[in-house]
Amino acid sequence: MESGTPAMSSRLLGGQRGTGDRTGRPPSRWRKRGRAVLIALAAVIVIVGAATARLFAWPDQGMPAQVSAIVMLDSPGNTVSGALRVARQHRARFLVISLGTPLSSYRCPAPLPRVKLICFNPRPATTQGEAEFVGRLARKYHWRSIAVVTITPQASRARLRVARCFAGPVYVAAAPVSLASWPYEIGYEWGAMIKALALQRGC
Repeated sequence: MESGTPAMSSRLLGGQRGTGDRTGRPPSRWRKRGRAVLIALAAVIVIVGAATARLFAWPDQGMPAQVSAIVMLDSPGNTVSGALRVARQHRARFLVISLGTPLSSYRCPAPLPRVKLICFNPRPATTQGEAEFVGRLARKYHWRSIAVVTITPQASRARLRVARCFAGPVYVAAAPVSLASWPYEIGYEWGAMIKALALQRGC
């Protein structure tokens, strides 16, 4: 009888030690939890990807035949030529160009016939500062609509900022950026958009 006791004890201990199935796989609750984490992670990736595409890669843009003013924001890319091209079509009586900081390489272009040209250095030298200045101009000159010229990744945030300082319709004419700059621009715009939505919610 005593010789059988160790074997019985071993079987008992073995039964207590194993909490999964006999193949060594983890318990079903851990598999379910891991599957739920993967599903949640995939959902986050899909949502962030869709939001990135909608906000920064393919934002709403376009403008009617006539607006009160064309406003070019300080941004990388060839936005000056785009703003001048639209202004030469006489689609607005005002062309407003942000020169960025006083150390910026931007210079105020030559005046255009039948277009009032306004160049300025925003204070602060941010999109928020630009929107505040544009809002003051809109009240002074009684603008009814504005077309903002900027780069494609900034279009949604630019519309948001300017719309907070101007009660009328805000349209966007976006200029493309180089393929190599997209990763930086998307990362920057996500941070700036979160800041605009969470920390700086007014004009």
